[in-house]
Amino acid sequence: MRQVEAREPAIAGEATKTPHRGSRQVVRAPTRLALDGGKWLAPGERAFGVFNWNARKRMPVVERYIFRQSGAAFLAALLGLTGVIWVTEALRDFDLLTSKGQTILVFLSVTAMVLPSLIMVIAPVALFAAVVFTLNKLNGDSELIAMSASGVSPLRLLRPLAALTLATALVVGSMSMWLTPSGFFSLRNILMRVRGDFLANVVVAGQFTTLDRGFVFHYRERAGGSGLRGVFIQDRRDPQHINTYLAEAGYTAEHDGQNFLVLEKGSVQRQVEGSKDPVMVVFDRYAVDLAQLSPDIEGAPLKPRERPTLDLLWPNTNDPYVQRNLGALRSELHDRVANPLYALVFGAIAFAAAGKPRTTRQGRGLAALIAVLAALGVRLLGVAATALSSTYLAATAAQYLVPLAALAMALWVALGDPGATLAALARRAPTRSAEAA
Repeated sequence: MRQVEAREPAIAGEATKTPHRGSRQVVRAPTRLALDGGKWLAPGERAFGVFNWNARKRMPVVERYIFRQSGAAFLAALLGLTGVIWVTEALRDFDLLTSKGQTILVFLSVTAMVLPSLIMVIAPVALFAAVVFTLNKLNGDSELIAMSASGVSPLRLLRPLAALTLATALVVGSMSMWLTPSGFFSLRNILMRVRGDFLANVVVAGQFTTLDRGFVFHYRERAGGSGLRGVFIQDRRDPQHINTYLAEAGYTAEHDGQNFLVLEKGSVQRQVEGSKDPVMVVFDRYAVDLAQLSPDIEGAPLKPRERPTLDLLWPNTNDPYVQRNLGALRSELHDRVANPLYALVFGAIAFAAAGKPRTTRQGRGLAALIAVLAALGVRLLGVAATALSSTYLAATAAQYLVPLAALAMALWVALGDPGATLAALARRAPTRSAEAA
């Protein structure tokens, strides 16, 4: 270890006392505080030892510290926002337990299918909130100022936040490309089973149940097994043909893979538009196709959001639905690919707003407000581009240009010096106009 001269204090924080006039003494702070690996440290380096950027081996420690702070804030925001919105969606589907008589397992399955789509939308917002919160916290504790004074560039500060942003983009990409379409497809299958089994789970004895708009079903009591007594059915979905069924009894039966409700000892009243008197038909046995009692979703084509990504990449051009909705399928595909870019954009905008060190007297509210408005504006432009691309092929490029342009602008503001650049351009403008004159 290097020898220390007597006039240099070897203990950190020790001061040198010099006599002064009278009995008073003046305490003089040392210009060097301690030794670190045989090298003197400046006064600020020991006070903020973990921010000694001259030692490269300490860099990962600080980056992990920033990553832990921002990661914890991100998880808290993601779980909190997802939980609140998931509860809202769950309350909308609560009629599965009440009016449709489903079990709690079916209810949880239905609500869980929408979680990937919620996380896909909420994750960039949670990342934005986490980055702004972390940087504001570091700045409030004067840690950003200490880093800047130690020679830390904004690019170094961005590195741990960029790692979190890239991880969020990967999560959003997996949700957008695979989990969200799979969740919507599973949700479709669950709802199809629930609606198909309406006699066992939906209709309650003694109550008039509306299965569809203009379709009412009622029975007085069960007669054991699949038997029903006192059946009443009214179908007003077609105003030109109103049918009313009355029967003493009924039961369900299956034939050639189709389910029927067989009515016994009853009548059918048919009211045709323009006719004053209804037509009544009395029967001993009458079969009603149960497929008409619930919306026809089993045979309906898959919506764009329910289709796997591979089906969107290589659609079946011979399918009439694909031919009619080729623009919507194209728009859905490019929207799934562009969704991860918004995580990068939100992270960059947040860093541009809160990444510069400021004193406690400098307000950060205006910068945060501008960042929120910028993020909201970019996302709305992305939604507009997605809507236009379903009609106009040229608008497909805008689905990528909007987030990429916003990302480049945010990084320029965060890592560059836009004020100096604009000032230089303003100084050059009069010179060019004078030369032109």
